[in-house]
Amino acid sequence: MPNPYAEAGVDTAAGDLAVELMKSAVAATHNASVLGGVGGFAGLYDVSFLKDFSHPLLATSTDGVGTKVAIAQAIDKHDTIGQDLVGMVVDDIVVVGAKPLFMTDYIACGRVVPGRIADIVAGIARGCSETGTALVGGETAEHPGLLGPDDYDVAGAATGVVEADAQLGAHLVQDGDVVLAIESSGLHSNGYSLVRHILSSRGVGFSDQLPDFGVAVSVGEALLEPTRLYTAPLLSLLEQHPGAVHSLSHVTGGGIAANLARVLPVGSWVEVDRSTWQPLPVFRVLADMAGTAIEDTEGTWNLGIGMFAVVSASAAADVIASLGAAGMPTWPVGTIATSARDLTGFEQGAKGVDGGAVRLVGSYAA
Repeated sequence: MPNPYAEAGVDTAAGDLAVELMKSAVAATHNASVLGGVGGFAGLYDVSFLKDFSHPLLATSTDGVGTKVAIAQAIDKHDTIGQDLVGMVVDDIVVVGAKPLFMTDYIACGRVVPGRIADIVAGIARGCSETGTALVGGETAEHPGLLGPDDYDVAGAATGVVEADAQLGAHLVQDGDVVLAIESSGLHSNGYSLVRHILSSRGVGFSDQLPDFGVAVSVGEALLEPTRLYTAPLLSLLEQHPGAVHSLSHVTGGGIAANLARVLPVGSWVEVDRSTWQPLPVFRVLADMAGTAIEDTEGTWNLGIGMFAVVSASAAADVIASLGAAGMPTWPVGTIATSARDLTGFEQGAKGVDGGAVRLVGSYAA
């Protein structure tokens, strides 16, 4: 019998196969709190443990990975983009000190290719496992005519919990606190529209090689370097050194100064010393190709800093050691001040937040 839906371009059989291929990866993220398994209309998560909290606060975040998916599509490599999604979503939750509980994902595509969808979800599941997050549900939607046959986009949302008196934020930051930078793995998932524009204008393809990137892979593979996941080491740090960390900032869209300013109190300021780190080669190469100073990209790319931690001065050395032992290179970049000064040239707050003031100073290490 003819299938009108299939004739319209929607293959429900392919969707069912994609679910079968991803089931084991998704199930591996589940714990005793997850009820119902894979395939229900809604994911169920048992939160009866919240009764043991004094004042539980739920934290939630949603995001995607932007135009980084265009590179995954261009070189037909889809097994890392899921980790990027987890990083963008779950690492926003830990910023307030919350432990992630569960996540859902959404994949819109022009055509369901079961193996491709399974690769994407397997990457999400790996990221969820690494961050202690249960992947409790998702949706794959086929949109023929709206998206090209090989086009797709991904998004996700997650929920976590934190005790009210353990919440991190600008309210804890004090004069004299030390700002620590935590190393990124590369571009993460921001600024890829600029990256693609630069490469296109210079006639560089994703299958080409650029030795100056510092890696012996194609341009596309280098640009798909997965986002570093900070949640597990940061949660361990918060447990091992209670009270040491006052605020955290995830360096995503908006760049370095703006994201740090969001987690500082009004009236505070800090000068971030560029000389304390050397931007990864990928950033320098792309800036050179664009014919611009690398400083001009600070509002777009993370330039090697994936997270900031604002910590008490007395705990800074312990925090650096703890994160370093967890494979997260960390170093001091500035000190919070509240004294009166001219703030011309400082970034003051961002994304609707009336925060502190941040300015980058000096020159990057060569």
